[in-house]
Amino acid sequence: MVITVVSKKNIEQVCEDLKEAVVSRKFGVVGIHDMKATMAKKDVVFDRECRIFEVCHPGYAKTVLEQNMEISTALPCRISVYEKDGEVVLATMNPGIMLQMFDAEGVASVAQEVERVLVASMNDAAG
Repeated sequence: MVITVVSKKNIEQVCEDLKEAVVSRKFGVVGIHDMKATMAKKDVVFDRECRIFEVCHPGYAKTVLEQNMEISTALPCRISVYEKDGEVVLATMNPGIMLQMFDAEGVASVAQEVERVLVASMNDAAG
């Protein structure tokens, strides 16, 4: 259900490279959540690095939402970048498996394309 890619780069470089990789494939970066910083603002100490990228392709989003508006609960797509055991991990939910939760049989090809783009972007960022 979760697709992961491991990188030897530092987290800052992976995040920069991920932004470029996503945008080069005509996806937009809707937001980036720095979990460590967000928690610190609420006086919660969280020592690990974790960035959550929200990415979206408006055309693909339109297609799946026209099939079933409940899919909006799973949008935008997310790619998490975090440190684990001295490495940087990029992870995302498999779009095809996620869409199986919804009555949207006509969008399997969109899910496959989104998965292809997300994985390619993660691989490019990981280097």
